[in-house]
Amino acid sequence: MIILGILASLAAIGLLCWLLFTLAVFALPAFVGVTAGAWAHGTGAGIPGTVLVGAVAAALTLATGHLLITFVRPMWLKLIVAIAFVAPAAVAGFHATHGIVKHLMPSEGWQITFSIIVAIAVGITAFIRVAGMAATPDPSGRDLARA
Repeated sequence: MIILGILASLAAIGLLCWLLFTLAVFALPAFVGVTAGAWAHGTGAGIPGTVLVGAVAAALTLATGHLLITFVRPMWLKLIVAIAFVAPAAVAGFHATHGIVKHLMPSEGWQITFSIIVAIAVGITAFIRVAGMAATPDPSGRDLARA
């Protein structure tokens, strides 16, 4: 029974890590949605209004980021938008990992080291996913002529 519990715990940690890497791009929209929802709740919108305002704010943030990455011409502006999405993902990866390794290793130095390594990995993964949003090939083939 103990072995089954250990295996289930490892499976749960693996599932949560997969979820972290998959949903890292949505850290900024989630933060904006929660902040807008908290503001709406503070103004007396009630629970349904809070959820609606938060969902709309998150959707608008994601749509705006996607449109900016897709249609803005200068590469430096695309990089700024990508960093705006990657930075919260890296911070979320750091804190998620730190919450796990706090229970697994006693050395605070190693806790920070593993947390930073995973934060960098989550940031790179989020950057690749954000850069993939902009990688819409031109069907006419004019992209190849510019390269």
